[in-house]
Amino acid sequence: MRRSVKSPEELGRIVRAVRRTQGLRQDDLAAMTGSSHVTLMNIERGKEGVALGRVMQVLRELGIQMELEVPPEAAEAVRKAVGGASG
Repeated sequence: MRRSVKSPEELGRIVRAVRRTQGLRQDDLAAMTGSSHVTLMNIERGKEGVALGRVMQVLRELGIQMELEVPPEAAEAVRKAVGGASG
């Protein structure tokens, strides 16, 4: 399923839904990602102060992929910046 995410709160609701669907408690997922249950709680509540790296780690652990839609005029610069990788 693809979904556009427009806010940290919306991302948090998605994380919570996927975590629950996988039968994981916040403590379980925290242990799997090396973070605290408070961090997981903050992600699920859409708190803006959570480190992006930590959020990406949680997304990976849950199997959630993140894609960015880059404006066409920036596409070549982005390709150069990331070494030609594309999704």
